Amino acid sequence: MSSIEVHVLASGSDGNCSVICTEDTMIMLDAGISGRRIANLMGRVGLDPNDLDAILLTHEHSDHVSGAGIMSRKYKVPICCNRSTLACSNIGAVHDTILFKTGMRFEIGCLSVDPLPISHNAADPNSFHVHYGDKNVLLATDLGRVGAEVFAALRDADMAIIEANHDVQMLINGPYPPRLKSDIRSDRGHLSNVDCAHALWATHSEKRKVFLAHLSKNNNTPLLARRTVSRTLGCKEDRIDCMMCPDDLRSIII
Repeated sequence: MSSIEVHVLASGSDGNCSVICTEDTMIMLDAGISGRRIANLMGRVGLDPNDLDAILLTHEHSDHVSGAGIMSRKYKVPICCNRSTLACSNIGAVHDTILFKTGMRFEIGCLSVDPLPISHNAADPNSFHVHYGDKNVLLATDLGRVGAEVFAALRDADMAIIEANHDVQMLINGPYPPRLKSDIRSDRGHLSNVDCAHALWATHSEKRKVFLAHLSKNNNTPLLARRTVSRTLGCKEDRIDCMMCPDDLRSIII
């Protein structure tokens, strides 16, 4: 039986970065924190940045790409994204590039990757559905709504790293200006706890592990996100995982 290691190094308003690895392939999904911090966090979970085969970018926003350029240059890792994301990312010179087209499967080492279209205020944003043998992991953040492609992947996933960005009432009553609140709640914004919970409920799977990602530090709390999702799914809160504090990280074997 094949196994996949999933390491969530950073997830939230201040930056996002995860690593998926097998015995002979290692890819990074987004690099939205400093290169120094990425290397430090990889060391904490026993990973060597020199072993990276590619850095995959979901879209060009800084909390997903800010460390991508330095990681590519320092460790000679290719940047893997679509042409629009590369053009808008502003990450400087990179070691090499691997360009894919959204909706078309590609291979990195022994991993197969489906870049799925998502609805977000970016040039050509993607989620990533990563396959290895009989196991698969879905990373789906920064989506204002769950489209058909992500919905199908959620149903199949052994692990779903899915956005639960905000609690609607916290957002409504919070300090953001009205325009920003409207943008966040729009179909090109971010997924709320409730919408995340409904998507997981509609694609129910006993085998699936769930990690709630990209929680807003101003409009959500880990306890609230976990409680909302677990109550909708009718499961114990400890079945739903997320980052519990700023220095938290997570390593999971699928």
